[in-house]
Amino acid sequence: MIVLRILLNGFIMAAEIAAVVAVAMLGYWHPFLFAAVTAGLSFLLGLRLEMARLSFELPFYFEGARSPRRVLVALVGSVEAMMKGVLAGLAALFTFAGTDSDRLLWVAVVFGLTTYAGSTMLRALSVSLHAEPWRWGYFRLAAPLGLAFSAGLAVLAALQILTPASVGDIGWKLVWELPQRPSISQVSELFFQIKQAFDDFIVTVLQTVLPEAWARIAGVVVSVNVLTGFVASVYAASIAAFVRGAEERLP
Repeated sequence: MIVLRILLNGFIMAAEIAAVVAVAMLGYWHPFLFAAVTAGLSFLLGLRLEMARLSFELPFYFEGARSPRRVLVALVGSVEAMMKGVLAGLAALFTFAGTDSDRLLWVAVVFGLTTYAGSTMLRALSVSLHAEPWRWGYFRLAAPLGLAFSAGLAVLAALQILTPASVGDIGWKLVWELPQRPSISQVSELFFQIKQAFDDFIVTVLQTVLPEAWARIAGVVVSVNVLTGFVASVYAASIAAFVRGAEERLP
């Protein structure tokens, strides 16, 4: 029985890694489908979790409110779930923007590692503190995973794997190279260059008041890439919840 449990547990861990790789590769191969799936998953997950949260939270704001509570829960929960779904879809699309396949592969690697770290963290919290993976992942994991993803891309930039374009290069492309009706791939690549240039500009501004090392650390915190943390948290919560459910059913 012990041997069987070890084998089954190893299979579950392999399935967890396979799920993370599948999510990262979906973003790498089909960024628009990945954005749509992310938006839909975030919305559906948010409908359930936002309403569960609001059912406990609304009495804190509306003391003694009884009759309108269900209406408020449904209305506010739906709006918040929809807004977070749109945000998650846009962040997912921004994450895998661009046409450079080598660069996008590295982005997918960092995203996969970030998601796996989130799933592992949720499993540990579930085992040790009986945390609910769905709830803790959706509401509390976006910030740390966003910082982890942003730090990963900062390391790639330091290794010159991701090289931000200058403002002059971006202006030249906008004026002289971008056609009047650009394709989606051209707009996607230009957006990625603008995003990287913006992060590099923030670090340059911070260096006027901070040492270079501290400016780069602060740049990680305020980077646009931090938004990807919510995308990673949605998938990490989903994967961890199914993994924990499978582990609890082991003989």
